[in-house]
Amino acid sequence: MESINSRLALVMKSGKYMIGYRSTLKAIRQGKSKLIIIANNTPALRKSEIEYYCMLAKVGVHHYSGNNIDLGTACGKYFRVGCLCITDPGDSDIIRSMPAES
Repeated sequence: MESINSRLALVMKSGKYMIGYRSTLKAIRQGKSKLIIIANNTPALRKSEIEYYCMLAKVGVHHYSGNNIDLGTACGKYFRVGCLCITDPGDSDIIRSMPAES
């Protein structure tokens, strides 16, 4: 959990990302996304739709162990984040490290 949070913080500083359901789906459709992170209290229908899109686009999905409030805090935001899409990891090794953890 802690390693994910520190890697996420590095992505927020040095990388490119999109926060939110609609912009995440848009990025997957455009083929820009590298990794999707979903909070554990995201509604089931929404979660399965994102997973389906990711399966088609061959993008990795990580199920974040905390809820959307925790994910927002991990991103350094003062609002809730249900799902986020990393388009450029920056200095972080989050994309290489995630498939091993999930």
